Amino acid sequence: MIQTVLWDFDGVILDSMSVRDRGFEEIFKDFSSDQVSQLIKYHRINGGLSRYVKIRHFYEEILGREISDAEVMAYAKEFSKLMKKELTNPKNLIMDSVNFIKENYQKYNFHIVSGSDQEELRFLCKELDLTSYFISIHGSPTPKKLLVENLMGLHGYEKGNTCLIGDSINDLEAAQRNDIAFFGYNNIELSKFDFMYINSFVDLEKL
Repeated sequence: MIQTVLWDFDGVILDSMSVRDRGFEEIFKDFSSDQVSQLIKYHRINGGLSRYVKIRHFYEEILGREISDAEVMAYAKEFSKLMKKELTNPKNLIMDSVNFIKENYQKYNFHIVSGSDQEELRFLCKELDLTSYFISIHGSPTPKKLLVENLMGLHGYEKGNTCLIGDSINDLEAAQRNDIAFFGYNNIELSKFDFMYINSFVDLEKL
């Protein structure tokens, strides 16, 4: 019986992919559109990875250039500024999951574990009036696999009673790494795997 739910944020609670696409296009506007398009493709496939990883991937794998930690942080700060401006609009909320969260937060232990920047994530949750529905909210630069591990240890949650709800292969890997259940959502590609896939929370009485 599931008692603890670890929620991914982007693509599960907030429909943010297109906004984040534009964010990467903006911070890398001085580079060729073909190179940026390669990054956008990588970003969409790896939704659960942090912007820090994606920025470094852009430089090291696509451009074939080195980038310092300070430069990564500078790009990430610029990206976060854009996200704080664009993503506080409630129209971006995925109400199917948000309504389930609001109706059931007192029945489960709800936490957010996201690839999004932690400070930005907490800001968005506050602005969107979501903070009170979660025991804690965690994001990058700590990798999601480690976020889950730390959370499980801190609260003493049992693996058999815990699940992670996500929309990317990175979320699946984080769940498998920590030996907890994974429920796919909002990405039909995940329905092909051998685990529970949630088409909609509307008809879901319990997890």
